[in-house]
Amino acid sequence: MNRSLYGLSAVATALALTSSWSWAALQTTPYIALHSSPKYSQLAAMPYANPQAPKGGILSQSSNGTFDNLNSMNGKGSATDGVNYLFDSLMTSSLDEPGVMYPLLAEKVTYDPKQTKFVIFHLNPKARFSDGTPVTAVDVKFSFDTFQSKSNPGLQMYIADLDKTEVLSRHQVKMTFKSDNNSEMPLILSALPIYSQKDWQGKDFNRITLQPMLGSGPYLIERIDAGRSITYKRNPNYWGKDLPVNKGRYNFDRLKFVYYRNMDVAFEGFKSGQYTLHEEYTARKWVTEYQFPAVKAGMVVKYKFRHENPVPTQSFVFNTRRAPMQDIHFRQALSHAYDFEWQNKALFYGQYQRLQSYFSNSELEAKGRPSAAELALLKPYLKQLHPVQRQGVLANWKFPVSDASGFNRSGLLKARQILLNAGYRFKDGRLLDPKGNTIQLEFLIHQDGLQRTLMPFVRNLKRLGIVVNIRQVDVPQYIERMRRAEFDLSTMVLPQSLSPGNEQAQFWSSAAADQPGNYNYAGIKNPVIDDIIQKIIYAPDRQQLIVRTKVLDRLLRAGYYQIPTYGKGEHWLAYWNMYQQPKIKPKLSIGLDYWWSDAAGAQKVAQYLRKQ
Repeated sequence: MNRSLYGLSAVATALALTSSWSWAALQTTPYIALHSSPKYSQLAAMPYANPQAPKGGILSQSSNGTFDNLNSMNGKGSATDGVNYLFDSLMTSSLDEPGVMYPLLAEKVTYDPKQTKFVIFHLNPKARFSDGTPVTAVDVKFSFDTFQSKSNPGLQMYIADLDKTEVLSRHQVKMTFKSDNNSEMPLILSALPIYSQKDWQGKDFNRITLQPMLGSGPYLIERIDAGRSITYKRNPNYWGKDLPVNKGRYNFDRLKFVYYRNMDVAFEGFKSGQYTLHEEYTARKWVTEYQFPAVKAGMVVKYKFRHENPVPTQSFVFNTRRAPMQDIHFRQALSHAYDFEWQNKALFYGQYQRLQSYFSNSELEAKGRPSAAELALLKPYLKQLHPVQRQGVLANWKFPVSDASGFNRSGLLKARQILLNAGYRFKDGRLLDPKGNTIQLEFLIHQDGLQRTLMPFVRNLKRLGIVVNIRQVDVPQYIERMRRAEFDLSTMVLPQSLSPGNEQAQFWSSAAADQPGNYNYAGIKNPVIDDIIQKIIYAPDRQQLIVRTKVLDRLLRAGYYQIPTYGKGEHWLAYWNMYQQPKIKPKLSIGLDYWWSDAAGAQKVAQYLRKQ
């Protein structure tokens, strides 16, 4: 766009803003804050950063499976870990405040927080891609136009309320929404990567590619060992290194992701120094397998980070598109066959808690009976709910509890009675559905070692006359089968945030159930849930957001779409003793971007490894 057109657009912008004052309380701020006030907008650096942290060293981590695609936005192939470091977004999240974003590519925003029909991002004139070319409003428009038409279905659904993106000037871009008020959309849009229009000329966005892409982020690709590892190097000319959110951030000269198809093999690789930071997900390993020589020598450190986010929902997922999973009585019965108490004692060394909510460990979790505010929201919908679900949403909810003996007699008797009452019957030790068909299910997984934690549940189902075959496939086949909903049961880990919004439609809505590649793996199609999701998205304040999320929580639990299993409100990390971190820790993230390499520690680790 030439300068004269930019000038005309700037005049149009001024007129638009001036006329808007007649009906809207527009504000221009160097932050976005949803239902809250920002705490750090005047600080020169974030409180969980060390602005004097030295630069240097390498941080290496493991990844599962393989990779073949650097364009994580098109949903094709296996996306590459760490690719987010290549791109800046318009703004970046606070690691201490839910729903708060601070300047990155955009130095400020204009919008009406009370009636959010549009948002105008004002780009920082200093923003540059890694080749030195400026980041302009044209690049922002290109990125969002492309995401709306060519990105993966989940992302398209996530930003579905975006109506149009307009270039107002070289450094101003306006995004208008389809709905009259969507306070979450500025947050969503500000967090997505910005691509270079020029870099994508003549390229097919929909193709799988390992060809490096031009970004404006803090790192560049240094080396790709296709399918095995990828290494990024810090960009010494990174345009945003002096922004307040970036002081003391991105301290490692290199980031490396090493891929393993088997996580047990990955752990052995960590023990031998093939990578330097490992997150442990298995309680048995955390308790029993960190006694190897490097730990005893002080060369490897164990670290627990307690966070204030909702616990990721780990669960068994029922594919309700298939028989008999579409029967809520059948799903309810199977939930009684799950014996967490025995598993936690016998397999998990007491390290986990039973998940009673899809938002555990947060103020969003529904507890006890519904409050008056929750009941007021629920009452108009009660007649639309299945009786089982209606009874569940009004109850003082708690998943079945066993005596931890390993027999789960009371749970299995309850499950058996539910099935009999629903018209199922037993013949020769086999469960028959109401039509007289035997029931045989497939449990689809891709992780090695998962059978150990699934077998107690499978054995209990066998006692109910249900044959379950555990089918382990490789990662690409697993991804494809899940994308096409070709499974009966599977496992899932679903992260949640303290500011739920549009992503809930991806997780639970009827529209998402019909979209291959979206996250509603259970195939939930419930108009009441659809309505409540919309109410969450358009919540006018934090109090209403909490109430509406609690109602969604009750509906999901009482619908028995999944069996939430276990989790923990902390991360378990082990790392070679060569890293340091700020004294003040963020509340919502481990904050690895703010760690740094200790040169003396790295030298000691190197010497230790050479002797092994």
